[in-house]
Amino acid sequence: MADALSEFGLIAKHFAPLATHCGALALTDDACVLPQEAGRETVVTADALTAGVHFLASDPPNLIASKALRVNLSDLAAKGAEPVGYLLALALPQSIDEAWLAEFARGLGEDQQVFGVSLLGGDTTATPGPLTIAITALGTVPAGAMIRRSGACAGDHVFVSGTIGDAGAGLKLLQDGKADDAYLVGRYQQPMPRLRLGLALRGVATASLDVSDGLLADLGHIAEVSGVRIVVAADAVPRSAALRRIDPDGVVRAVTAGDDYEIAFTALSPKAVESAAAAAQTPVTRIGRIEPGQGVALIDGQGREIPVTRAGFTHF
Repeated sequence: MADALSEFGLIAKHFAPLATHCGALALTDDACVLPQEAGRETVVTADALTAGVHFLASDPPNLIASKALRVNLSDLAAKGAEPVGYLLALALPQSIDEAWLAEFARGLGEDQQVFGVSLLGGDTTATPGPLTIAITALGTVPAGAMIRRSGACAGDHVFVSGTIGDAGAGLKLLQDGKADDAYLVGRYQQPMPRLRLGLALRGVATASLDVSDGLLADLGHIAEVSGVRIVVAADAVPRSAALRRIDPDGVVRAVTAGDDYEIAFTALSPKAVESAAAAAQTPVTRIGRIEPGQGVALIDGQGREIPVTRAGFTHF
């Protein structure tokens, strides 16, 4: 780091104020202690974000922090979990200075207030490589209530929250130096975890996950572990007015772009989904169906399969 601040000095100055949960022990120990209520289970998820892969190194540090936290909360949302807190591990290159860290911590603090979570612990280290942020988020659900990927059955319907493809378009605008659409850029830099919807889908959704690598790619995970075939109607995929304005015919691009962090899920009762969406005040669209078989198919208005060469982002 450019500024000579010790690891413990860095933690005490920028991150200890974020450790608001009593079990975090003000980040003075090697671990945290979380009491568990009877009849509830802990849900744990982890995501690592690397500069140049998951965000642009030039992005504002407060928005980098916000995205890193929110993509983990999005995983909890898709499981129907209530978030409690998170562990943070940072690998910091020499170019990161204290001013950058102050803005990064500010971004975390603002989101902690929005989502009611606390920093619980973590680690910091130096790296000769790119900035890497690893977060482990913890939430709770009533025992047996977590929504898995493996529950989809033939006869279920397929739904997705919000709109699809915005974040991919926002990234393209940033890469092209044409970041003049604040909505699309914001959808890439600062996604919104659908936590209220996730809670409302307990007992309604048969399978669920968040859309991180692309709608088709992620639905493929449900299809694989549930042992079913998912058919998605291209005309039904919700796309925002902002996206349609710059890419009116890009349905395939939308369903294969990553970083949407919407919830894609299956359910037997459209009426129950409608009630859950209304309770969560979150838009939800029915986009397809579950059939016997395997894989994911995107079809046009005449029922013909649309060729898709790449279903979404791949990590390796």
